[in-house]
Amino acid sequence: MNSPLQGTQTPAVSVLVVDDEVGMRSFLQKALAKRFALVEIAGSVEEAEELRKRCHFDLLIVDIKLPGRSGMEWHEAFEDTNRSSDIIFMTAYADLDTAIQALRAGASDFILKPFRLEQMMNAVDRCLDKRAMERANFVLRREVDNAFPMTDMIGTGPAIKQVLDVIHRVANTPSAVLIEGETGTGKELAARMLHQLSNRSGPFVPVNCGAIAPDLLEAELFGHTKGAFTGANKAREGLFNFASGGTLFLDEVGEIPLLMQAKLLRALEQKAVRPVGSEQETSVDVRIIAATNRQLKEEVAENRFREDLYYRLNVLSITLPPLRDRREDLPDLIHHFSVKLSRELGLSPIPFTHDDLKAMQAYNWSGNIRELKNLIERCILLGKLPADYFKEQDSSEPKACGSFAGWSLDEVEKHHILLTLEQHSGNKSSTARELGVSRKTLDRKLAAWAQQDETVDEISA
Repeated sequence: MNSPLQGTQTPAVSVLVVDDEVGMRSFLQKALAKRFALVEIAGSVEEAEELRKRCHFDLLIVDIKLPGRSGMEWHEAFEDTNRSSDIIFMTAYADLDTAIQALRAGASDFILKPFRLEQMMNAVDRCLDKRAMERANFVLRREVDNAFPMTDMIGTGPAIKQVLDVIHRVANTPSAVLIEGETGTGKELAARMLHQLSNRSGPFVPVNCGAIAPDLLEAELFGHTKGAFTGANKAREGLFNFASGGTLFLDEVGEIPLLMQAKLLRALEQKAVRPVGSEQETSVDVRIIAATNRQLKEEVAENRFREDLYYRLNVLSITLPPLRDRREDLPDLIHHFSVKLSRELGLSPIPFTHDDLKAMQAYNWSGNIRELKNLIERCILLGKLPADYFKEQDSSEPKACGSFAGWSLDEVEKHHILLTLEQHSGNKSSTARELGVSRKTLDRKLAAWAQQDETVDEISA
């Protein structure tokens, strides 16, 4: 690797420096600009967060002591799994506790002030090397996955066998596929199988449409030109281009706003995308697989989803059965997750008793395979099946007949809202839309319940 002091530019990396000292900001911006095409500066967490909302940064260099919130209290950036960044913390007031807190906050490195430029550049290089290694590992895993098709869709029962038969039949075609099913049934797994069994040489690119802010979705999918909007300091390719020759998996496709649906439909029909801010279209060779836990036919009837886009995505439909409809596959699934997770955790699998298996067979599994996998992992960590797991679950939910006898109106409302939130994997915006309430109303109710029950905080985190 070239020395960072030689000025070799690395245009693919964007950096944000956050420090309340004007001299330090100017010093780092000037030094880093010799290597990186995009270097932004901010004097506070609030100012930095406004920049981060408009533009993704690969590297954050953050002073711990800042006016208002400290650098380690910038939770929006450190906990954003969809737009993750490496973090280098700076401080002139360091002790062991501060270093430990910084590492727990997600720091990739820790620099003491005052420092030499070479020390900072070495820390930057360590972050870049780590990111390059992660990319290399991702490519290697993709190559291995393509060489050895997945076998994780476990089961021999008629319901899952019908799904597997359809996947094998249509995998090697270019047709769009719509995968429907409840949360936790394995929709992304089915999409990956379709890709891996195809002859497409490009990557499998998943995108959670419900996790991207509506005003950013177009730029994420189609890309943007330099200067297309505030913070767009350089041109950036979209996920359609990145998936060229491969498969673009649009998860939670029902969350796409109506205006964006029209643009997506045009891209699919023209097989071309127009980056935000550009007048030119570029051709793309992408197979589309979409997934949703909504009933899109009902969404079309309610004018919440475009009918023409629905039929464009629904060339072929695959419906994944809930776990309660394929109980005959439970023994195979339990064995599979027990072996797989015990290896990953470095712990011995636990022997389930006859009563344990009987209880699992009788359980409703509202969270489907995802819930089963999480339970198996918890069992391995504890060395046993958690006491009264199924009794606790049953007591917190209405009876199978749908009766809420004995529940207060507030309890029914709380149960319904939390269940909907869990079905949307904690996505508050999509939950509020389905409930027909404002995001502000949902936040207020969750905050009130979280003061009484810590589990509410975990669900809505």
